[in-house]
Amino acid sequence: MNEHATLPTLGDLAWAPAVEHPELLADPVLAALTAWAGTDPRVTSQVAVTEIDPEHAETATLNELHDLPPEASANCVLVAGKRGEDERVAACVVPASTFADVNKRVRKLLDVRKASFLPMDRAVEESGMEYGGITPVGLPDGYRVLVDARFAEEGTMALMGSGVRRSKLLMPGPVLCAMPGVEVVEDLGITR
Repeated sequence: MNEHATLPTLGDLAWAPAVEHPELLADPVLAALTAWAGTDPRVTSQVAVTEIDPEHAETATLNELHDLPPEASANCVLVAGKRGEDERVAACVVPASTFADVNKRVRKLLDVRKASFLPMDRAVEESGMEYGGITPVGLPDGYRVLVDARFAEEGTMALMGSGVRRSKLLMPGPVLCAMPGVEVVEDLGITR
């Protein structure tokens, strides 16, 4: 059997095993995928990467150009809040058809009075990733990774950033939910 037989694909993009293409990943993403692959063989066979035009990295544009199903797209936002002097940071991964419920759900999960998006320059610096390519894979220690429970359902896919704007990661939702450190959260994403 071909070891890449289960490699996911979407749309008309050329997908390849992510761990075999370090040139398409930010350094912290590659390090995290490599470490994770050592404990979970699905990483090698089910986490894919594809090169894209960075000018078309925005979700709606990418989906339209490459015939990608909108329900597969996952957005990752970084959120922070303080409890006294203790700052709490989390990545929130939600379906692109929803918005992270920062003011209610995330604020309560972080147990802070107010939660807000991490400023872009700080998010880029701390994550070691490019703006528009930030992904939950390879975030700094101490960041919580909250993933909407919809990704835990069999048959779901998670199309997301790779740490750089010139490529995208793709993996089954249940694989994302099994990533070390992930907290699967009901109703993390809300529709408006």
